[in-house]
Amino acid sequence: MKRLHVSVAVSDLDKSVQFYATLFDAAPTVLKPDYAKWMLDDPRVNFSISSRGIEKGVDHLGIQVEDDAELAAVAARLTRAGRSVLEQNATTCCYARSNKAWVHDPEGVAWETFHSFGESAVYGEDRADDGIGASAPSACCTPAGEPATASPCCPAT
Repeated sequence: MKRLHVSVAVSDLDKSVQFYATLFDAAPTVLKPDYAKWMLDDPRVNFSISSRGIEKGVDHLGIQVEDDAELAAVAARLTRAGRSVLEQNATTCCYARSNKAWVHDPEGVAWETFHSFGESAVYGEDRADDGIGASAPSACCTPAGEPATASPCCPAT
């Protein structure tokens, strides 16, 4: 079963945690000094916020899958859609270990498909060059080379 992922960069993590905890009527499932994540079932979403993004607002969207077979299936659909896909294996990001596939939609919005298979004690600083667009600063999870229209991000996994 898949879960929608939304990552938002915020200027004040404490205020944002308070806001989203009230909105979702739930405390974050992960809370760090620079990051918070809610794994919600209603709506079924992995929602994260981070103070690490350069640009504030929606960083990226994604689809969290339950295993690597689902990850491969979604990545194959993205390739069939004519998009350049960057795969990252065993990456550390947002306090989690994950395998990922990144793509940009026709408007330049970054999409991440990922399977998380463990936790990490560190936020992570993995970077990769996806060869899509010009190089831009990025948070730990977004491949370097984001198009100018996409903001840096860290997918909460």
